[in-house]
Amino acid sequence: MIERGLYLKRLKQLKDQNVIKVITGIRRCGKSTLLEAFMNELLKDGVASENIIFLNFEERENLHLTNWTTLYDEIIEQINPNDKYYIFLDEVQLINDFERFVNSLFTRKNIDLYVTGSNAYLLSSELATLLTGRYIAINIQPYSFKEYASAYVDEKNTDRLFRKYINESCFPEAVTLSQNDENLVNDYLQSIYDTVIIKDISQRHSLRNEDNLHRIVSFLFDSIGSYVSPTNIAAQLNHNSQKKISHNTIIKYLEFLTQSYVLYSAPRYDIKGKELLSTNGKYYVVDLGLKIITATNKHESDLGRKLENIVYFELFRRGGKVYVGKHNDREIDFVVQKSNNEREYYQVAFTVNDEKTFNREISALDRIKDNYPKFLLTLDYDNTSINGIQKINVIDWLLE
Repeated sequence: MIERGLYLKRLKQLKDQNVIKVITGIRRCGKSTLLEAFMNELLKDGVASENIIFLNFEERENLHLTNWTTLYDEIIEQINPNDKYYIFLDEVQLINDFERFVNSLFTRKNIDLYVTGSNAYLLSSELATLLTGRYIAINIQPYSFKEYASAYVDEKNTDRLFRKYINESCFPEAVTLSQNDENLVNDYLQSIYDTVIIKDISQRHSLRNEDNLHRIVSFLFDSIGSYVSPTNIAAQLNHNSQKKISHNTIIKYLEFLTQSYVLYSAPRYDIKGKELLSTNGKYYVVDLGLKIITATNKHESDLGRKLENIVYFELFRRGGKVYVGKHNDREIDFVVQKSNNEREYYQVAFTVNDEKTFNREISALDRIKDNYPKFLLTLDYDNTSINGIQKINVIDWLLE
């Protein structure tokens, strides 16, 4: 099993802190496995097994546990008020009135509480209102390149491994399947797509036209790294089509897709004006394997955009708010706002061996006249510094 070191470290830091640990992310990204790894750490630290309670509400034997008051009473009956307990609730949003259930458990001083969910509704619901300032969200995604590489310890050629990573899925189970039978991977990815798009979105929200949702998903997957808005999505999809999609429908579907963690949004940030812009952000897909399922060109196409997608999620993992930047008439691929009010700027390019490309990427960063760190990430091998701009091989950067 590949250790999710970054997330495990955060859980260890938060252990016994008086906050609810809310672990979110798309289905099958490894939330349950992370909880199991953390529970094993608790056992190693001397916590008795009877003081660890784990409930997965998707498992068949727990499907009957829908009434929160009955479930709460059952849990309280199991615990000794003089002992410390660690309670893990997997896919807790499946419980009726789960907000009240979680809040009631949290008020017990001898309970350290961990919950997971596959939909951002978990944090946009009454739970967020009830627990303002009393929870910390940990959003996890499929494998980073560093985690992915640890599954291929015998592969010493990181360039070749990265080419594989950029063109395949990094869902944990998909990586395992690809090592045994690559033919099974697409079927597995299709099952994730169907579960999230059809069950979690279409059925949950009682959508009348599922085909429109698929059209929007396909368009957005093909538009990674491009500026989009509900207006231009509607214009593109309605052009030469008898099936019209309204502006409001697109806004609603975008919300559903980000709530399900299929897509992540990067709003535009005006660097000079120091403000967020309300139009034309970008969307990135949580796993490039899902893009392969819906795309017409399934392998080597759009490598630059795929690289940008990978860098976005690595920046997201490393902490801070990730935006796409605007500086006068120039575009900056990413602006990262750190929690200490520090900022970082990133340009991403497959290669800058061409002089015109090199000048374009460097000049965009060079024109920003502040002292925050600036980076140019490429697949070129010459790590160097140009006018204070750090040019770094992206594979080296991902493996840091």
